Amino acid sequence: MVLFNVSGVETTPFDGQKPGTSGLRKKVKVFKQPNYLENFVQSTFNALTPQKVRGATLVVSGDGRYFSKDAIQIIIKMAAGNGVRRVWVGQNGLLSTPAVSAVIRERVGVDGSRATGAFILTASHNPGGPNEDFGIKYNMENGGPAPEGITDEIYENTKAIKEYLTADLPDVDITAIGVTSFGGPDGQFDVEVFDSASDYVKLMRSIFDFESIQKLLSSPKFTFCYDALHGVAGAYAKRIFVEELGAQESSLMNCVPKEDFGGGHPDPNLTYAKELVARMGLGKSNSEVEPPEFGAAADGDADRNMILGKRFFVTPSDSVSIIAANAVEAIPYFSAGLKGVARSMPTSSGLDIVAKNLNLKFFEVPTGWKFFGNLMDAGLCSICGEESFGTGSDHIREKDGIWAVLAWLSILAFKNKENLGGGELVTVEDIVRNHWATYGRHYYTRYDYENVDAGAAKELMAYLVKLQSSLAEVNEIVSGIRSDVSKVVHADEFEYKDPIDGSISKHQGIRYLFEDGSRLVFRLSGTGSEGATIRLYIEQYEKDPSKTGRDSQDALAPLVAVALGLSKMQEFTGRSAPTVIT
Repeated sequence: MVLFNVSGVETTPFDGQKPGTSGLRKKVKVFKQPNYLENFVQSTFNALTPQKVRGATLVVSGDGRYFSKDAIQIIIKMAAGNGVRRVWVGQNGLLSTPAVSAVIRERVGVDGSRATGAFILTASHNPGGPNEDFGIKYNMENGGPAPEGITDEIYENTKAIKEYLTADLPDVDITAIGVTSFGGPDGQFDVEVFDSASDYVKLMRSIFDFESIQKLLSSPKFTFCYDALHGVAGAYAKRIFVEELGAQESSLMNCVPKEDFGGGHPDPNLTYAKELVARMGLGKSNSEVEPPEFGAAADGDADRNMILGKRFFVTPSDSVSIIAANAVEAIPYFSAGLKGVARSMPTSSGLDIVAKNLNLKFFEVPTGWKFFGNLMDAGLCSICGEESFGTGSDHIREKDGIWAVLAWLSILAFKNKENLGGGELVTVEDIVRNHWATYGRHYYTRYDYENVDAGAAKELMAYLVKLQSSLAEVNEIVSGIRSDVSKVVHADEFEYKDPIDGSISKHQGIRYLFEDGSRLVFRLSGTGSEGATIRLYIEQYEKDPSKTGRDSQDALAPLVAVALGLSKMQEFTGRSAPTVIT
């Protein structure tokens, strides 16, 4: 064991901002500073109870972005120095975030060992490369992100840490499956490199009816494509979609994981998944090639997803509602019924309507997967989702992009089980429009203003909170912008008391609720590595079936005008348009 002084780190890695469940995200050049990564890793070990470190089994892997290989070697040596018994690493250092959760929950070593936690190396949907983003977070023994009590302690530790522990070991070959053993400070220390996909594929096979999906994918009527955006989902796509389900290998796009995601932005939305969007017939130029019936994309660490039909975009809010409405009959895992459903506060209230109609428990939580995890651990929630392209269930404690794709394929297989031989195919668009006819439509859009000056972003949010003190003034501003918009009847900052642990989460988003059920929500996002991201959510509910077929942006135009005028967005940020619209 070797003891190192960390005096080279002048400040906490968090730069005064406490970590959330997303962990620590910064530019690669920041992580490469002497002792910077080591500060976070040792502070994490110090925040855990001794039994979760000494003699324990930990997972160390991630989405394969630039600097991951270096980070894995550093963490392996520090694990040995801190008395960890064994480290499990996905081959080539690759494990999707949902696969890490599955490995923690499901994998049993040959000696009966089970993982008690994991360091996940990812900056999620942010770009990768020498001049781009890197990230690290810690997940607990339930497979979910570290709770606030742990992340707060990590943060406090980073400010006071004086030394870190490591072991003088050679680098481990993480390209070859097998076990490498060393003599550690507390005895034998093993590093096991294992197949990245096997445990996850086994779990998916236990949830879904692969045979029915195979029949769908083998039908000449049905065409399919999947875009991994050169993220870690590529390590699973061929195994699941081609080898297990029989899809053509040509249906896979950008499925070779790359350290820089091929120079792209691995965020599965209409702005950044340009190649898939064009292939699905949603690009600006019309292609003469007929688009596939179904398309999907993943982000860098494969926990997010985008679902597309032929020339048709499925909003994430609609997606989770439709999965919940069809899960019991289409997905064997849920055949006994749903325990409950949940959504993040900014997500459209479409899931609320489904829950009410199906008499299900329903929860509205702050943004952050840990809130879903608490409900799942208590047996209160089966399916959950958030508008930021995250959907999941209680099979793990992270959102799961490939799970969402398999859920949609299962619904399509169920709806088409009688007509793959003859009859007209029930399409993605058919399923969505039928859902609107049953439950109404929640017109919904999100405007992202990325890398905004942090000071200006805070001033804008403070202004919106102050404005809430007088609804009369708010409604005067609203009517002055658009007279055809309903009046505001309630305004607040969303606050949540966790029904499981009693913790209270304040300042979770600024809400303006309108008389007709419309909503405006403003949030500062912590998922970027620099500056601030302002997210504006705009929602309007329409239950008249004759009015559910409008173009979303046209239907929402009055509320968009109100949102931009009410918030003085351009005045505060200097931005005349958002970076991304979804």
